[in-house]
Amino acid sequence: MVELKPITEDNFVDAFNLRLGPGQEEFVSHPIRSLAQAYVYRNQCQPFGIYANEKMVGYVLVIYDYDIPEYDIWHMMIDKEEQGQGYGGEALGKVIEYIRTKPFGSSGRIALTVNKANLVAMGLYERMGFAATGAVYDDEVELTMTVG
Repeated sequence: MVELKPITEDNFVDAFNLRLGPGQEEFVSHPIRSLAQAYVYRNQCQPFGIYANEKMVGYVLVIYDYDIPEYDIWHMMIDKEEQGQGYGGEALGKVIEYIRTKPFGSSGRIALTVNKANLVAMGLYERMGFAATGAVYDDEVELTMTVG
């Protein structure tokens, strides 16, 4: 079973030790960069460690965009040694549950972008109910979903 735990001073080094598989560096930022962004946007962002059996196996950031308004999922990744075990899908479900609580503001729209070459992630997001909007930013495709 997967659970999300806020990244704090007690576990941020575990996030720094997560690694991507060969060729995946173009798809997601290193945890150090992601956590720096979470700090900058700390009034509207929650970084989570993705845990399985009390071990951090990945991380994800949830950020609220007050201008639109919408929730954005940033930088979700699973460690290269833990991929292929269903943790990404379980974690994404938990992220959606978290967003349904509207922790930063009232919006039912969730958006994310995915590198168009990252077919595994694209398939996961589509299976979870995200749909492409047609917007493309460099090599990133935008997907959204609406939740109650």
